[in-house]
Amino acid sequence: MKAKATGDLAMIKKINTAIVLEAVLKHAPLSRAQISERTGLNKATVSSLVQDLIDASLIVETGPGESSGGRKPVILLFNARAGFAVGIDLGVNYIRGVLTDLEGTVVAEHEQTVAAKEEDVVVRQLEDCIDSLRSQIPDCPYGLVGIGVGVPGVVDDEGAILFAPNLGWRDMPLQRRLAGRFGVPVTIDNEANAGAQGEQKYGAGRGIAHQIYVSVGIGIGTGIILRKDLYKGASGFSGELGHLSIERGGKPCRCGNQGCWELYASENALLEQAAALGHADLGSLLRAAEAGDADVLRLFRGIGESLGIGIANIVNVFNPEAVIIGNRMSRAQRWIEDALTNTVNARTLSFHRERMRILFADLRDQSAVRGAAYYAISGFIARMKGGHAGG
Repeated sequence: MKAKATGDLAMIKKINTAIVLEAVLKHAPLSRAQISERTGLNKATVSSLVQDLIDASLIVETGPGESSGGRKPVILLFNARAGFAVGIDLGVNYIRGVLTDLEGTVVAEHEQTVAAKEEDVVVRQLEDCIDSLRSQIPDCPYGLVGIGVGVPGVVDDEGAILFAPNLGWRDMPLQRRLAGRFGVPVTIDNEANAGAQGEQKYGAGRGIAHQIYVSVGIGIGTGIILRKDLYKGASGFSGELGHLSIERGGKPCRCGNQGCWELYASENALLEQAAALGHADLGSLLRAAEAGDADVLRLFRGIGESLGIGIANIVNVFNPEAVIIGNRMSRAQRWIEDALTNTVNARTLSFHRERMRILFADLRDQSAVRGAAYYAISGFIARMKGGHAGG
């Protein structure tokens, strides 16, 4: 009986520690008295738990706050620099990485182009990127707390890439390989899911319960957030809306289908059309649009219209509060927005469209990399709340 009572006390302490840490994460700066008021825990309990969290370097004391008529209270803050996370966006032709503190603030960045498609070559470049970011971590109690990676493909719940059509990869155990190499928790997810998380946490999606993030890069992916939670479907594979069929008997897609939306509305689709005009990359097209090149402006309008067709389908199915356009094509907002909006207006049911906003990602092409870092941060915080704060 005594052993059970001791176990119950330990569990209660874990739960209360998590409650105090959550209060500081959400509402700091706070005093011990304010934590007590917010949580309903008595002051002695709060003082003991705060001391545990200070000893674990998760909370720090700062200068005195305003007095309400007695001794000035000591103010507590979350120690965002107790550890650092790495976020990676693995694109079809680039690797983008960030090092962030535990509040998601970017402290270092790394970006490189990738010409290869072979798994081993790309993964070595990915590991080099992580090494470069890890080497910039300042002295801190927890060091690298985790790695998050967004990838352009279908990922299973063990972090293996089952199918990445634009890379030509199948059954690639990326989580296992990176966890073995770096010895920290690794989260792998579809890059559009990571982008949706990035925009919801740090960008245009803050405070929006029902939103669809549309990642428009070489292909198109979507991250679906319903009731503030990422919707992953029965098997964890939702969001492959880039492979909606929008043209009967259309172009063949690497996924095995034909007439897929991404064949008509992605960066790849834009570049295929732009080749005849002598443009080989998005940067060149953006500069030409800026200079008023009529042919390039026409191409962007066409891409905007094609994006609008797919987004209208999404709106009619999900009835979201917002659709957020992210990844590289968000740089072209000025030249695609009108055609996109007009197409969505013409093709959606009026009661779906009435309150729905079309937004462009605040983080531009950093949505996925910031969301990937958030996966690592949230995993670390969950482990701390689970009672590992003392070591």
